[in-house]
Formats: sequence, C-alpha cells, structure tokens
Amino acid sequence: MLPWKRLLRPLTALLLTAAVAAVPTAAAHASSAPTHGWNDYSCRPSAAHPRPVVLVHGTFANATDNWLTLAPYLEARGYCVFSLDYGQLPGVPLVYGLGPIDKSAEQLQVYVDKVLAATGATKADLVGHSQGGMMPRYYLKFLGGAAKVNTFVGIAPDNHGTTLDGLTKLLPYFPGAEDVIASAAPGLADQVAGSAFLAKLNAGGDTVPGVHYTVIATRYDEVVTPYTSQFLSGSDVHNVLIQNLCSADLSEHALLGLTDRIVFHEVANALDPAHATATTCLSALS
Repeated sequence: MLPWKRLLRPLTALLLTAAVAAVPTAAAHASSAPTHGWNDYSCRPSAAHPRPVVLVHGTFANATDNWLTLAPYLEARGYCVFSLDYGQLPGVPLVYGLGPIDKSAEQLQVYVDKVLAATGATKADLVGHSQGGMMPRYYLKFLGGAAKVNTFVGIAPDNHGTTLDGLTKLLPYFPGAEDVIASAAPGLADQVAGSAFLAKLNAGGDTVPGVHYTVIATRYDEVVTPYTSQFLSGSDVHNVLIQNLCSADLSEHALLGLTDRIVFHEVANALDPAHATATTCLSALS
C-alpha cells in the first residue's frame, strides 16, 4: 500500500471521530426540544395543512439536531412534523447520513409509509437539508415516492454533487483514494461530483412528474460548490437564491438549514403556496 493511503485511512477515521465529538453538545439541548406535533404520531393533519411534513437531515447530522429550529417553526404554524435518522455506519453513534445513499433512500421510503399510516394522510411533504435535500430524489425517482409526495423542498442540496471548492478534483492524482473514501463512508463518496450514484440519479432529467420542487441555495455555500449546481431543471421547479430575496443574508451551508428564518419563511411558502407571502429580510422576524 502506498504511504499516503496508510495515512488516509486514519485521517478518514479522525474526521468521523471529530464529527461525533461535536454532536453531544447539541444533543444535550435536544432533550428539551419541543415535541408536540414533532414526531408525535397522534398528530392528525388539519384541513389547512392536510399533509404531514417529513424532515430529512444532512450528512453528519441527525433527526433532532438538524431541526431544533425549523421543526418548532413549522409545528407552531399547524403542521404535523416528523423527522428520521438514516444512513448510520456501524460503530458510529449520533451522526448519520454516512451510509450508501440508495440504501438511505430505502429507509426514507419505509419512514414515509410509517408516517402516512399513522396520520391517515395520502401524501406527505418532504423538506431536506444538504444530503437530505438530494437523497429523497432517489426515493421519488426509483422507489415509488412520487405517488406519496406532493412537495419536496431542498435546502442547500447537493443535487449534482460537490467539488468542495475544487478539492475533489485532486482525487484522481491519488490512486485508490476514492476507493478508501467509499469504503470508510460511502455516503460521502456518493456526493462527490461525477459519482456513479449521481450519474444514475440525474440521468434522464432532474425531476419526476407530480412532485412540486423547491431548491433554496446561498451564494456563500462552502460545502456544496459551486452553489449553482444545487439548482434543478424541470417544469415544476422553483429555484431560489436566498440573496435575491434578502441581499443581507450571509448564511452559509449549515446556517441555511439550521437557523435561517428567512429560509424557513420560503419553506412555508413552498408548503402552502396558496397562502404564500413575500419573503424579504423582514421574514427573519416572522
């Protein structure tokens, strides 16, 4: 084995360990998170909001910490809100979204069926952040999800992969590097621009009929690059650059999904377009 490959394996493990170490602080706050209407399987959708909302976290995140702000925001507006964990690697606690993305989509398939059965709804809406804003497209396209989903909102999604500001373009110069990453964390390898997974996902078009798509991106995204790769093409797609709605919004990749209430207002508009109101900088106070 080349010397750099011997170094890459512990480096990958170190990155995973660092991510795990960063989670307990946030998890400590999660115990006091509002739960009425959030993962409350006795919740019944109202006439005003007839579809439950399923939140799909991003890489290195989980079903609670990714949604400590958005879930209560939607619940306070009368939605039945649910969130799942997916893509766990053996021996890696607390953080998810690291397993093969096609298998994660199968977990989403099972979870949506569970939510629909519990709530009595015929369709759900999906809102995802980062990988969670892309992975459900596999469910919609290949696992029958289009018949069970009305609206899909992707916040900073890596729909066409990421170059990590060009860093992934260096991988071919290190023979075997991609294999090491795919072995250690296949969910990461699947998100690299040009991966076999993304080629399959995007072949034949970005969208499927019957689903309303919204993509919300920030020009300051440092994780999914270039940020324009997040946008979808299709007849029922609404692509939003958040700075076009509020030029003062400086949110980068993580904050766009974690705390940005301007984004949340646009999410609410996508979920209920009949009652949409203009999203501006003042939406941060709504």
